[in-house]
Amino acid sequence: MAHADLVALGWTADRDSEFAAIAEADVVPGRVSLEHNHVYRVLTGEGERLAETAGRIKYLASGRNELPAVGDWVAVRLDQQGGRSVIRAILPRRSVFSRRAAGRETIEQVLAANVDTVLIVFGLDKPVNTRAIERYLIVARRSGAAPVIVLNKADLAEDVGESVAEATVVAGDVPVHAVSTRGAPGVSRLVPFLALGRTVALLGPSGAGKSSIVNVLVEREALPTGEVREWDARGRHTSVHRQIVVREAGGLIIDTPGLRELQLWDAGESFGDTFSDIASLGDACRFRDCRHDREPGCAVKAAVDAGTLDAGRYESYLKLQREQAAFEKNRDERAAIESKRKARLGSKAIKAFQKQRGR
Repeated sequence: MAHADLVALGWTADRDSEFAAIAEADVVPGRVSLEHNHVYRVLTGEGERLAETAGRIKYLASGRNELPAVGDWVAVRLDQQGGRSVIRAILPRRSVFSRRAAGRETIEQVLAANVDTVLIVFGLDKPVNTRAIERYLIVARRSGAAPVIVLNKADLAEDVGESVAEATVVAGDVPVHAVSTRGAPGVSRLVPFLALGRTVALLGPSGAGKSSIVNVLVEREALPTGEVREWDARGRHTSVHRQIVVREAGGLIIDTPGLRELQLWDAGESFGDTFSDIASLGDACRFRDCRHDREPGCAVKAAVDAGTLDAGRYESYLKLQREQAAFEKNRDERAAIESKRKARLGSKAIKAFQKQRGR
């Protein structure tokens, strides 16, 4: 295999030892670049191959989140006859972007794996949506990748400086960059996030211009782009699949379809990091376990009343807090149901075994 090619895809010395622990005969490392209907494109040292997941992986997986995702490093057995290769194992993920899948069930959907930097892209052809930025920041921080806010279409903004300042208020210590693919300031300020073997993912709503940014960064029309509808300022899903685009000058970019809904999945400490200002205020609350909602002596509510904490940010905090609490409740209920199901299956297996022995 061409080791230099794997390094360009993000392979490291640590991956060597991980792969050695699961290596089989005729199996090589590769990186998933696209998935469609359970068929994967895998980049290897011997070129791109189509592959399917081994039955053993599907059988052992407790959910879709444990199957290969775009960005995953996998062990793949190549088919030398030109047929589909087989993914035999998934290497540990360094970072993973997850959201709660649309629908009533509490199911984790993996958007991308092994990302170094995530560019959260919004378009300045409409007002800055600080509430959406907060939600994306929680997901990005939880992933383990470094988040960056990108305000695209700066050429269409009435006041770029004001837009950047508005986004910076909720971004905290996360960098905020205003860019344009059709003028100044250009997308070149995003290039430093790309280097040999480094992976950048773009997340954001439809019509934000993610695919256009990718095309400028890779200096070719790698992805289709579409115009935003004038009547509602919403874009079409020009990207229909998550996929890796390799940049000849170094670096990899994962483009994702626009997200119309981004429900949180296990926000964890990223919730407090995104609302660090509220967390700091909470240190002065009367009760240590104050939820900053109806409790007396709440320093957070006092700050809202005094005008030192934006009421909209406070309401967003409460909304996301309630959403996370509902998620945890549903997840616990689902886990209890799954535990009972496995217990019943185990009991039936034991009874069947005992009955078989009694014959």
